[in-house]
Amino acid sequence: MAPEESTSLRSEAAPSPASAPAGPAPGSTRAKGLLAVLMPVGIVLAALNLRPAITSLGSLLEEVRDGLGMNGTLAGLLTSVPPFCFALFGFLAPRLSKRFGAGTVVCGGMVAITAGLVIRPFTGNTAGFLAATVLTLAGIAVSNVLMPVVVKNWFPDRVGSMTGLYSMALAIGTSLAAAVTVPLNDALGGGWKGGLGIWAVVGALAVVPWAVLSRHGRAAERDAAAGPVGSGPGDTLNVARSRTAWSLAVFFGLQATAAYITMGWMPQIFRDAGISAGTAGVLLAVIMALGIPLAFVIPRVATRLPQQGPVVVVLGLCGLGGYLGLALAPAGGAWIWALLIGLSNCAFPLALTMVGLRARTGPGVVKLSAFAQSTGYLISIPGPLLVGVLNDATGGWGIPILFMACLMVPQIIVGTLAGRDRTIEDEHLARTA
Repeated sequence: MAPEESTSLRSEAAPSPASAPAGPAPGSTRAKGLLAVLMPVGIVLAALNLRPAITSLGSLLEEVRDGLGMNGTLAGLLTSVPPFCFALFGFLAPRLSKRFGAGTVVCGGMVAITAGLVIRPFTGNTAGFLAATVLTLAGIAVSNVLMPVVVKNWFPDRVGSMTGLYSMALAIGTSLAAAVTVPLNDALGGGWKGGLGIWAVVGALAVVPWAVLSRHGRAAERDAAAGPVGSGPGDTLNVARSRTAWSLAVFFGLQATAAYITMGWMPQIFRDAGISAGTAGVLLAVIMALGIPLAFVIPRVATRLPQQGPVVVVLGLCGLGGYLGLALAPAGGAWIWALLIGLSNCAFPLALTMVGLRARTGPGVVKLSAFAQSTGYLISIPGPLLVGVLNDATGGWGIPILFMACLMVPQIIVGTLAGRDRTIEDEHLARTA
């Protein structure tokens, strides 16, 4: 999700002389002894913590609503908080990294995630629950942005494999929390507090290696900063004037909207259709788990195509089919609809891939990634809230599901526009010629 992750996708797809290291990779011999083990372990544990706070809440949303006396609008606000925090605190992450170092900030992020998950079950009211959730999401946001920076700085000669490890762990954490939160909650006595609070254990485990790694990360960051810096039109271009950048930002925002609606509301939709809480959690896990293998497949397919529009269309049609089935036979075909919606939600790795393909200079990729993600997360904020409002107003899921399906149409359109074979640097040069 960070600019560096998109840069890595770009470099693997089409390496350029400007971005090639001059001499041995700074990190090729850096990881020695204990650090060689702690770095991958720390990366995996951090990635495992970047989604359970969200998907575990989705699995127990009904119990949380009843326990705290929330209406549908307030519950919808809870599902809108993650993208808002990702936009706000993600924007602050580069500044924090510059001052304290990426490893130190990630360590702080793990502490914030753990503290928020510990506090959240004991707040006793909606305001306190929301505040603890924001603390957790702030930790997720800064870590989400800076983890790819850590990968790039510490493993410059293994960016692809380590990014793959990070992406796989993130997807596993997402689906695991969706699948086991309800059974764990039942084993801990029911209610909802135990099922949400248990994930603090995973956060605490991640703090341990990062407390060590944060002390050794500054050398890697200094080496990376001393490396060659790309130059060209990307240094001066105004991304906000690019049609491609806006198309990509809106595409990113719409796919994020679908993802957060899915994580926040899909278990409840299945439960209201007569499916048990445990099975609803497993269905959400299936949706999320499809991202594990496809996070590797989709970027490789996309980089081999001159235009990515066909992939956008296929994923969008899967989403339309899943929502249509969910509206007509939510329980009868639940597993099929979960598979189709899971395929549709794999637009996320496609969006990251297109960030790298739509810019050809290092500064251009960074600017495009920052613009597309910050603007996209802002766009995604109202969606989950509107689903809660519509459900409250209509007393059912027909209209909210229709709303979700309608969002797929502009997603297909802007995604196809963003997938055209052009770069923001070329658009800048055409404007200034």
